[in-house]
Amino acid sequence: MKIIVPMAGMGKRMRPHTLTVPKPLIPIAGKPIVQRLVEDIAQVCNEPVDEVAFIIGRAFGKEVESNLQKIAESVGAKASIVYQDEALGTAHAILCAKESLTGPLVVAFADTLFKADFKLDSSAAGTIWVQKVDDPKPFGVVKLDDSGEITDFVEKPEEFVSDLAIIGIYYFQDGAYLREELQYLLDNDIKDKGEYQLTNALENMKNKGTKFVPGRVTEWLDCGNKDATVFTNQRYLEYLQERGEKLVADSAKVINSVLIEPVYIGENVVVTNSVVGPHVSLGDGSNVRNSVLTNSIVQKAASVLHANVTNSMVGNNATVISAPADLSLGDFNTLRV
Repeated sequence: MKIIVPMAGMGKRMRPHTLTVPKPLIPIAGKPIVQRLVEDIAQVCNEPVDEVAFIIGRAFGKEVESNLQKIAESVGAKASIVYQDEALGTAHAILCAKESLTGPLVVAFADTLFKADFKLDSSAAGTIWVQKVDDPKPFGVVKLDDSGEITDFVEKPEEFVSDLAIIGIYYFQDGAYLREELQYLLDNDIKDKGEYQLTNALENMKNKGTKFVPGRVTEWLDCGNKDATVFTNQRYLEYLQERGEKLVADSAKVINSVLIEPVYIGENVVVTNSVVGPHVSLGDGSNVRNSVLTNSIVQKAASVLHANVTNSMVGNNATVISAPADLSLGDFNTLRV
């Protein structure tokens, strides 16, 4: 089994957090989004993962590539690093890893996480993971027949055709067949909304007799912007707590402070005279003093001092300081700072 991870996008909706770190390497409960994704897919596969192909931008750099190799190794697989030099759509992105498109494989776009309680049915020709959504317009969607098979793929429908959104995770029993259909789109310049779309390849495969079935997830967690990522961190912490995973590192120092679970506390974190949680992740080496933190992500070596922080993301090596106030506030007044 192989996992193909297109992740070359610049993550503009996540700026300033993606100015120095690609979006898929932003941490959720202490691990990069893409690592959580790869590990979760490996858990639902019925066979070992032997390769993870990461499709990235050349500007990501050697440190990022080294981190991706370690992520593949964490699931017992080798890493392949390939580049997408131009953003030409989802089909083009996947085809950049054409050398890896053989045998059974999972394609997973690295801006989504999921919660699932199933095992992948590798006997199916193709599985497309979907989730019901309130507003399907921003997504690719599928239509089903009475037997539950997928009959149509529609990319970002302007009119309602279905509320089953494709979440960006796909299983293909025959990777070489997928490669041929993606290449056909590029060779014949077949585009949808100005880009080469995977959904067009899926439609062609379906018209040739390939039977696609929907895969259902318990929960779909998006990491497309700051608020969505903070919410995903919240839900993922709850998920890890349910699984009984250890979330506080032995090397962390919690001094005269209260932790309200679930929280993730990384290596060598120091928390002093503070209340942390619920739903807070503190990256390795971070420092929290005289503060209250809820529902937030604090990344590595960051400091939060004398502050009240909620629904926030604090980047690597960043510092938040809110100086104590010396006040003389009269009756019936309100002060907001």
